[in-house]
Amino acid sequence: MKTLLTIIIAFSFIAVSAQKITTDFDETTDFSKYSSYEFLGWQNDSDKALSEFDKKRMRDAFHSELDARDLKKVDSDADMTISLYIVISQKTSTTAYTNYYGSSGYGYRRGGRGWGNGYSTTVYSESDYLEGTLVMDVFDAENKELIWQGVATGTIKKPEKREKSIPKAVGKLMKKFPISKVK
Repeated sequence: MKTLLTIIIAFSFIAVSAQKITTDFDETTDFSKYSSYEFLGWQNDSDKALSEFDKKRMRDAFHSELDARDLKKVDSDADMTISLYIVISQKTSTTAYTNYYGSSGYGYRRGGRGWGNGYSTTVYSESDYLEGTLVMDVFDAENKELIWQGVATGTIKKPEKREKSIPKAVGKLMKKFPISKVK
């Protein structure tokens, strides 16, 4: 039960500290022709593990970013459609710390000259963490073709930090969107 709860909390969003962003788009697309969008929802119901609070935070963050680009949200007949997908992966981080004990420097020791004697110990530690990936797909509504995709990957933040980290992560993802902010 504890593991299930951890995964559910982890799914609550990929608000990340060291976020990796990748984007790709159709270079032949004229993005200036788009003025409205429709939210298609979450692909493969990947949002089922999200809390209602985090769903609202994400929805508000995306709407805010799109509104800043003078794109209007409509319920039908939009110029482009948007869907989101979220994935969580269990990862392990390994760190090593080496201590050196002993004398240093050049000097004499039994058997002749040489470097000082001493020894070292290395301690390894592993820690598990959850890495989340958020994918935003944008389609041309008329021909149903993918015109832009943004992918944000990073370590998931604690629930109490999501109020600020979700809009920040979405803003970082949308920074590479081909339609610039108007304001």
